[in-house]
Amino acid sequence: MWILVVIAAIFEIGWATGLKYANDFTTWSLTAIAIIVSFGLLVYAGTKLPTSTVYAVFVGLGTVGTVLIDFIFFELDFSFGIVFFILLLLVGILGLKTVTDDDVKKESPL
Repeated sequence: MWILVVIAAIFEIGWATGLKYANDFTTWSLTAIAIIVSFGLLVYAGTKLPTSTVYAVFVGLGTVGTVLIDFIFFELDFSFGIVFFILLLLVGILGLKTVTDDDVKKESPL
């Protein structure tokens, strides 16, 4: 189930980048599709796993991925501060994931 969160985060990287760099109908359409897929997978994973952890992992991986895309493809100036805080964010994500119970949620009686 966690693989869906990772896939959702990959699509989040796509749409976050698309929001900045889309400039025609095709790229805006791909951005919209990425938003729909990303949040669709997020919502589904959130119904089966602890929602707070799912969301934190999703946003954290999306943030890390978007910064890496900016470094690799869009020539973001290298900064040790950025790298330090991205690594700190990854440690937090991994720590949160490690201490969270991976069992799939039971159906709520509500």
